[in-house]
Amino acid sequence: METRREAYELLTKYNTSSSLIKHGFAVEAVMRYFARKFGEDEEYWGNIGLIHDLDYELYPEEHCHKTKEIMEKEGISEDIIRSVISHGWNICIDVKPEHKMEKVLYTIDELTGLITATVYMRPNKSILDLEVKSVKKKFKSTGFAAGVNREVILAGCEMLEMELDTVILWTIDGMKEAAKELELVGEL
Repeated sequence: METRREAYELLTKYNTSSSLIKHGFAVEAVMRYFARKFGEDEEYWGNIGLIHDLDYELYPEEHCHKTKEIMEKEGISEDIIRSVISHGWNICIDVKPEHKMEKVLYTIDELTGLITATVYMRPNKSILDLEVKSVKKKFKSTGFAAGVNREVILAGCEMLEMELDTVILWTIDGMKEAAKELELVGEL
């Protein structure tokens, strides 16, 4: 799985849900953005983000565990498998994020969902002018996007030794780069 095309083909081999595929695109875009900020390999980080929920559509109750099985069957290397499944740490698997890339994935997976939900509630349905303060307001409202695990986001920020505001900003900026693909550009 060296190219985005290979990662996309793997994702769509096991997922047909447009919302899950779009979520993969969102996480991919943010992973690429963080990689660029940290001077890391954008393609590698992006591919990890794209396939991170590989098993979720077919095996939501066995999330991450089935990913490992699927990826082993597909001949994916152990380092990629480890990176992908670490995003489920303390949620569904005991593989702790260790590398910077894994910590970013762990942190922003839930955050992309919160940001997407925030955009959907905006009158213009666009991420292009979304501000950190709007996301923070929704972050504090636990009834909003209640399925988003805010503790994971905060724990991830701590692991990365980054402020929540910066992580939110970079996540928004990463998602902006894929706004059309994510259908978050609003009314055109």
